[in-house]
Amino acid sequence: MKRFSTIVSVLIILGVIYWSFSDAKPSLESNTTNVITDFSIDNALLHLKNISKKAHFVGTQEHQKVQNYIKNELTKLGLETKIETQTAVNTKWFAATTTQNIMARLKGSGNGKALLLLTHYDSDPHSSLGASDAGSGVATILEGVRAFLAKNKTPKNDIIILISDAEELGLLGAKAFVNQHHWAKDVGLVLNFEARGSGGPSYMLMETNGKNSKLLSEFIAAKPNYPAANSLMYAIYKKLPNDTDLTVFREDANINGFNFAFVGDHFDYHTTQDSYERLNRETLLHQADYFTTTLNYFSNSDLTNLNSDEDFVYVNFPFTKLISYPFSWIIPMLIIALILFITLLFFGFLFNKITLKGILKGFVFFLVSLILCGGISFGLWKLLLIIHPHYTDILHGFTYNGYTYILAFTFLNLWLLFTIYKRASKEEKTTNLLIAPIFIWLLINFLIGVYLKGASFFIIPVFSGLLILAIAIFLNLEDKSKRILFTILSIPTIYIFAPWVKIFPVGLGLKILFLSAIFIVLIFGLMLLTFHQKKSFWTQKWSGVLAILFFGIATYNSDFSIDNKKPNSLVYIENSDAKTAYFGTYNNTLDSYTKQIFKDNFVKGSIENAETNSKYNTRFKFHKKTAFKNISSAKISIELDTIINSKRFLELVVIPNRKINKIEFLTKTALKIQQFKVNDVLVNNGKSYKVKNGTFLTYYLAKQDKEVVLSFVVNATEKLELIVNEISNDLLTNKNFNIKPRTEEMMPMPFVTNDAIIITKRLKL
Repeated sequence: MKRFSTIVSVLIILGVIYWSFSDAKPSLESNTTNVITDFSIDNALLHLKNISKKAHFVGTQEHQKVQNYIKNELTKLGLETKIETQTAVNTKWFAATTTQNIMARLKGSGNGKALLLLTHYDSDPHSSLGASDAGSGVATILEGVRAFLAKNKTPKNDIIILISDAEELGLLGAKAFVNQHHWAKDVGLVLNFEARGSGGPSYMLMETNGKNSKLLSEFIAAKPNYPAANSLMYAIYKKLPNDTDLTVFREDANINGFNFAFVGDHFDYHTTQDSYERLNRETLLHQADYFTTTLNYFSNSDLTNLNSDEDFVYVNFPFTKLISYPFSWIIPMLIIALILFITLLFFGFLFNKITLKGILKGFVFFLVSLILCGGISFGLWKLLLIIHPHYTDILHGFTYNGYTYILAFTFLNLWLLFTIYKRASKEEKTTNLLIAPIFIWLLINFLIGVYLKGASFFIIPVFSGLLILAIAIFLNLEDKSKRILFTILSIPTIYIFAPWVKIFPVGLGLKILFLSAIFIVLIFGLMLLTFHQKKSFWTQKWSGVLAILFFGIATYNSDFSIDNKKPNSLVYIENSDAKTAYFGTYNNTLDSYTKQIFKDNFVKGSIENAETNSKYNTRFKFHKKTAFKNISSAKISIELDTIINSKRFLELVVIPNRKINKIEFLTKTALKIQQFKVNDVLVNNGKSYKVKNGTFLTYYLAKQDKEVVLSFVVNATEKLELIVNEISNDLLTNKNFNIKPRTEEMMPMPFVTNDAIIITKRLKL
């Protein structure tokens, strides 16, 4: 009977875990499109297929084709569609280009604020097909707007459609719209559709400079069917080095909005594998559900004032989809939980259900569990990187067998926990074991209440744990009954936190598996009375067996394949001043593609001034001297260089002599720049700002750009020494080289300048 109750408990746990994941997004079976006014996934997929055939980043012919396709599709819907051309600069990203935003506007019946529908149509340079990021957003908007217009109902609010350009280069299309276009002042709310992977649930992330209660209330009122959201997500999102177009609206115009973004299958992000075939159809349906429900609601609601004077904690919860409560409840709930804990301790001692010695022993078990599980998970992943060094070439940090590793580490940690607590199997007063986990959870909630209020839903498991503790103290139930009852009472804890064991390593990389281990220990601690056994330890054995099994599967699938390609890189760097040339690679492990260059006489390490901007701050792992090709470089002329009083006025013009994709300007010393202009566009509203040594501008050449003009003012006494890197992505096609192409099991490494020719020269001004 004890084994039966354990089996029932395990089945309940597995069922709740499945429930928590299945509630997060729709299934294909739930898509029952029957009428013309419904969102059709088939129509959306047709759009997606047409716009993700090839890489379509700024400056390419394919970029123009995708732009024309989107414009034509919006025009077919009866919308007057414009292409707005504007040079934009983002000083936060040190990036600039000439953007071409696609815009349309549907007039509403009222005079209130407009609703803006936002995504971007450029793909990431230089090889991403951009199906998920953000072809999924384009397809969602095109088909969603078609279905909306088919209803023949005039909305109350104007609806602005902005398919922005150059998001991948530094949110530049959004910058151009927010800072230059007169429609921006009409916007009351933004709905932005994004991606950082090719699958998984789409999460709602709010962007606001103020507090969130009104935005949250309005989102709930829109009644999305699968609202995957919690107040900790945005806190984590803000700490990541990833902004979206919506960030520009918040920072530059104080406009509120919602991001709807998915991160599953993160290994596809910004790669040639971000394709039509690999985009998860259920994920696209999830975006469609957000789009249709929020468009129907916000197109007819009051958008004039969505600012709030109160913040809310919110999280997904069984049956109710989302629960929320104000920040003002955080401290009272913590105090109530603390009082209940102290009261239960008193009665526990009074009824001889707990002892001081037993509590101290429980603390030892629990703290040892936290340290061992977290430490072993951290150390084991480091060891796996040594065993499989090619994992480090996946800059996302999430490997193709990453989901298998999550399972393997989960069962490993469960085995460790069962092994540790096996030593407590003879503990007669099992209630003692529950005190330490509840105390640690209370301590965590205290720290959250001070430093990270968005995570304050962590108090919910504490109340579940306190209820379990109360039953253990006051009621004398049979073990089999208690085990099942305690499992049922743990359902909210499992439902809320099981997805986090997966979310953290997927979104932040497998290096964060130790954090998943800590979550497992914390959850296990509150469920100790469910798992506690005195004789049979079959759960321990099966955890160990499954851990070994999944580690074996992960190892078997550790290599690359046609479906899971190896990212690799080659770059040619030519110094026009020194008449020297090198090849460089960002790869830690060499393969047949990189070894055609790096087969002998290469050097470990980097080349000065050769690396271009990367959010991962990646540097060359190997370089090798090679023949100087004397490739034609850009003409750089000083059109103005004059001193007035203590100020020096400079204007540089760079005219490429070949097809290049971007130009980087680096300074050898820190500079204070004033009245900085790029192609006559004033940067930072003309205000002076400081730039550190390194890259202070990357200009991406759009198809219409013939030259790049920089003008700025510096102190007359300032010594100027600039490095200009002109970069083209034509290493594999340039007639000066004979590079054998990649095999089908390889692809260009994302996030770095790749397959590129870099011509560098120094300017002493």
